Amino acid sequence: MGRGRAKAKQTKVARQLKYGTHSMDLERLRRDLGAGDNPPPVDEADDHAVEPAER
Repeated sequence: MGRGRAKAKQTKVARQLKYGTHSMDLERLRRDLGAGDNPPPVDEADDHAVEPAER
């Protein structure tokens, strides 16, 4: 007993996350992730291509 309130709150929060309207600032997210107009240069030495199987 006593789990009713906790479960009700979890259900309420889950419904808010699932059905609530979320305003998302995509430009801020892009800046935070560092996805700007100038992507970092790709270094071919770091490219880990699949090597041929050894015989």
